[in-house]
Amino acid sequence: MRLRKTIFFLFVTLAVSPMTARSDEAGARNPVIWADVPDVSVIRAGDRYYMSSTTMHMNPGLPIMRSPDLVNWTLVRYAYDTLVHNDSMNLVNGEDAYGAGSWASSLRYHEGRYYVSTFSSTSGRTHVYWTDDIEDGEWQSSSFEPMLHDHSLFFEDGRVYMVWGAGEIRMVELEPDFSGIRAGTEPRVIIADASAPIDGEIMLKAEGSQLYRVDGRYYLFNIAWPRGGMRTVLVHRADSLDGPWEGRIALQDAGIAQGGLVDTPDGRWYAMLFGDRGAVGRIPYLVPVTWEDGWPVLGEDGQVPDTLDIAVANTNVAGIVTSDEFDGPGLPLAWQWNHNPLPAYWSLDARPGFLRLTTDRVDNGFLDTRNTLTQRTYGPVSDATVSLDVSGMRDGDVAGLGLLQRHYGYVAVRQEDGQRFMVMVNAGGDAPLEQARVPLDGDVVHFAARADFRDLADTTSFEFSTDGTTWTSIGEPLMMRYTLPHFMGYRFALFNAATREAGGYVDFDHYRVEPPPAWDAPPPLP
Repeated sequence: MRLRKTIFFLFVTLAVSPMTARSDEAGARNPVIWADVPDVSVIRAGDRYYMSSTTMHMNPGLPIMRSPDLVNWTLVRYAYDTLVHNDSMNLVNGEDAYGAGSWASSLRYHEGRYYVSTFSSTSGRTHVYWTDDIEDGEWQSSSFEPMLHDHSLFFEDGRVYMVWGAGEIRMVELEPDFSGIRAGTEPRVIIADASAPIDGEIMLKAEGSQLYRVDGRYYLFNIAWPRGGMRTVLVHRADSLDGPWEGRIALQDAGIAQGGLVDTPDGRWYAMLFGDRGAVGRIPYLVPVTWEDGWPVLGEDGQVPDTLDIAVANTNVAGIVTSDEFDGPGLPLAWQWNHNPLPAYWSLDARPGFLRLTTDRVDNGFLDTRNTLTQRTYGPVSDATVSLDVSGMRDGDVAGLGLLQRHYGYVAVRQEDGQRFMVMVNAGGDAPLEQARVPLDGDVVHFAARADFRDLADTTSFEFSTDGTTWTSIGEPLMMRYTLPHFMGYRFALFNAATREAGGYVDFDHYRVEPPPAWDAPPPLP
């Protein structure tokens, strides 16, 4: 895992700006979502499409999204509330699950039932979930050892298999109830060197398997990364699962890779992939697919097009982020907790119309704080504003609005010796630095974080207001960097941390964002 993360970091530092549409109202545009939705797996069930993705150490996890057109996606549920309870996921005993949690999933629809599987270095297991109703049905689940890295779930002749690996691709049959590898069977190698279609030295061996059967033939999608090059889509095909398999490069453009095939009711084909795009994260692109001599051909003349032959307007992230007045019976699906939440220390009922966050312990810093509530940032720009009542704070408490990643930043209220200050803390360097401090009179304050991802600007500025109308800048802009160990795009974060004693609380009155329905087109990718 450590090697894979190091390689990923090298790519992110070379990432280019997101490819977006030219001024063309005839079709949808790429990227279809300008936000962190990586490791996508897509299926069609009738005239609806569903997509799963990775959210790592966030909970609930393994998000399921729905779309009528492959372009505009709505978050409908998660596969699990908590993946596992251990020191890493509970943020205790100095442990954390940053960069871990659960990774690339495999979503499948088979004989009227929906399946989604994932794997986790945090649990050390492979996890499978299934339901007859993907939007409202109860999930059944099972898990087993070992952890099968970047696997693809596959059904054939009444049996269930997983294909996985890095470089060497293997396949194994599972028990029908997903309790483990089928008794009396052993994993077998189906492709000894899946990276072989790429000439030269391979920096990241073929992984991210997604296996399909189309017109009686088997197609396996992987990604690999040649040194000095970019993420590359590979496809292998065979007439039998046992091979022989032959492979070729399917796409090598702008580092857009990892994902798989999906067809439409009228017979068109697409691939849903993602591209690494700096601090905002890994964002999904929809790529047209044609078939030539039994091979899927991705893109148009080897490139991912700016516009698509789908006559809809992009809504960008409107279906996966949301404002919240905290007056509902529960939290909207767009929210995810950083690691496992502590239900006893957050509430929508303690003060109706507010989210109360109460400290449960003394923490060393922002990244150690439990019950931090997050939503995705998004491009091209994203603004988040909050209002909070700090009358319940105790000395040493720090609470406010942050940008969560390793090199984080936040604007917050800090209480010391009965006095309150508005502070801006910037961890864009090697250590967090308080860059500004302004005395606060009163119990209510408003904060804003304004992120700019245009042309990889990757900056966030912070502001405060005492009336919610007149805003004042505080501190210096945070220079965001997609670095380890988090392995995910920056997130807006609501938090309350204790540094002296537990038990203080703050009440968030609202969280407001304005997702852009579309975006202006920057220069096309080289």
